Amino acid sequence: MELNFTVEGGAAAQALKVDLNQLVIAGWAGRDRAAIEHHIEELAAIGVPRPSTVPLYYRVAESLATQADRIEVLGTESSGEVETFVFTAKGEMYVSLASDHTDRKLETIGVAMSKQICAKPLARSAWRFSEVARHWDEMIIRSYIEENGARVLYQEGPLASLRPPLELIAGFTGGAEALPEGTGMICGTVGAIGGIRPAPSFAMELVDPVLGRSIEHAYRIVSLPEVA
Repeated sequence: MELNFTVEGGAAAQALKVDLNQLVIAGWAGRDRAAIEHHIEELAAIGVPRPSTVPLYYRVAESLATQADRIEVLGTESSGEVETFVFTAKGEMYVSLASDHTDRKLETIGVAMSKQICAKPLARSAWRFSEVARHWDEMIIRSYIEENGARVLYQEGPLASLRPPLELIAGFTGGAEALPEGTGMICGTVGAIGGIRPAPSFAMELVDPVLGRSIEHAYRIVSLPEVA
């Protein structure tokens, strides 16, 4: 799966082409047990079974990754989740932004299946991980949904509330400090304000208050009819 990023930072922005051949979702990635339990209960409220262990790594098809501003889903019971996205390209690790868009109806039957059925929107900008590693915890992820025609804050929280990416990477690789070339990992989310719910559009951002910059992406959700 070919992805194209604009790497921001330094004297000038640079284009980066990435051949993604493995996509991993790190689920239940909260740093403290209380935050994890909150998200587990949030999903349990809509019928999602508890995870067998935390964190839990879901492999999904790399073809689900998309940088489009529109995705198509089956039915009307899916929703997005803002998360950081880390990947390795040309021997260096980068960070961007992703939405683990998930079918909530199917999630009550099988979490892995629900993640496999929906596209995973990614931003088109990225930063070098080395530029943000020291102040990772100070960065903020945030999302908005469209509700009754208005833009509504849906998620917001510091990355300090989630497991650091190097810890998640080590858990997936068996101890390695970097992802293999061409591998991307979606690194966990924060709770939804007012509960998990679908919306016709989803906007997300990763804010770096130390370097005064952000990565943003938005997409619309087109619902396809469910027919028997």
